[in-house]
Amino acid sequence: MIRPRRLEALGGFHGPVRHVWYAAYGSNMHLDRLSAYLTGGRPAGGRLASPGCRDPRGPARTEAVLLPGLIYFATESEVWTGGRAFYDPGSAGEVPGRAYLLTTQQFSDIVAQEMYREPGEDLDLTEVLARGRARMGPGRYETLVCPGQLDGYPVLTFTCPWQRSDVAVNAPSGAYLRHLLAGITAAHGWSVRRAAEYVASCPGADGRWTAARIAALAEDGGTAGDGAGEAPPAGHG
Repeated sequence: MIRPRRLEALGGFHGPVRHVWYAAYGSNMHLDRLSAYLTGGRPAGGRLASPGCRDPRGPARTEAVLLPGLIYFATESEVWTGGRAFYDPGSAGEVPGRAYLLTTQQFSDIVAQEMYREPGEDLDLTEVLARGRARMGPGRYETLVCPGQLDGYPVLTFTCPWQRSDVAVNAPSGAYLRHLLAGITAAHGWSVRRAAEYVASCPGADGRWTAARIAALAEDGGTAGDGAGEAPPAGHG
């Protein structure tokens, strides 16, 4: 079992920040999926290719982390179909994440590609490092969150500007869940069953995917149904 790290309180950062921890909580927890953003290409099971970062090198380090809050699935992904994972840091709970030590340039390029934009412009991190949150635009992954720091580097992730209660949930696809499942088991050392139970409990997957069907994705290459699982109960989401 891998012991995940909890974040340290956000401290003051003086001068330019050249490296950050990117805390992935969705499909990017799987290094194979993240690599499509770093080096370019189409991730397994995805519909679209990414151009890659200006600096295609892999992460300097990776760490299993726990983030305060929860994840839920909403909107409709053009890459995977089905709902995307979003992070709500204001909700109760803990989120298993995978932190990658990257350059600020690489992090900026990943954020751009998440919005289907060409990479090439560095983000201004001044506000998010000072306040813990910064809305860079109206898009689904244009709100930056800094829930703390680790080993002297800020921990950053990105999500939508809405809270969980502001948006209807949407079940994720099997192809998307396969990357999420692989990322959690690799980063945290969880069994497939434990990881599947966690994912099945997240809003958007809850009531639409069972833990058993999610676990089966690890065995059949993600072909155990790319839509949601059982029909949701009346009034769900």
